[in-house]
Amino acid sequence: MLTGIVANAQTERELDEINEDNSWLKAGLHIGAPVGDLADFSSFALGLDLAGQFMRTDNFGLGIASGYTHYFKKSNLPGANDFGVIPLGAMIRYYPQSEGLFVGSDLGYSFFTGDGVSESGGAYVRPQVGYHNYDWNIFAYYNHVFISDPFSDVQSIGIAWTYNIRFK
Repeated sequence: MLTGIVANAQTERELDEINEDNSWLKAGLHIGAPVGDLADFSSFALGLDLAGQFMRTDNFGLGIASGYTHYFKKSNLPGANDFGVIPLGAMIRYYPQSEGLFVGSDLGYSFFTGDGVSESGGAYVRPQVGYHNYDWNIFAYYNHVFISDPFSDVQSIGIAWTYNIRFK
């Protein structure tokens, strides 16, 4: 019975079926707190989120995620610098209901910007859990950029808000 319910509820859509009911841009803001070794050098992170999402089924969304996060140096560290991170990745979301809780993650590569950054970037993962409705999403996230020196990985936790801009 469970298999029948799941199979019946998962009608797949093709890319040529994109419309305002199943595809949209997500644009928003996020604020975060550096964790791990980065917390010794950065006081907080502030950024923009941008993603394009296609609802492959009524419950699963796939897309492309990007944006920008600026990490602000701690004011008591004269040798430290602000730096930025530009992620580019794939996103996946699971929405059990048309409104309510959701879970998802972004996976890809992040590029670093700014003076004093010793790496050009690294692979990243950004799991998230939040609340959504037809127009907006609010969620908590953990962001981790993996670089060659594991003691220098860029990690943060935070909250984000995105607005859904419908395709017409």
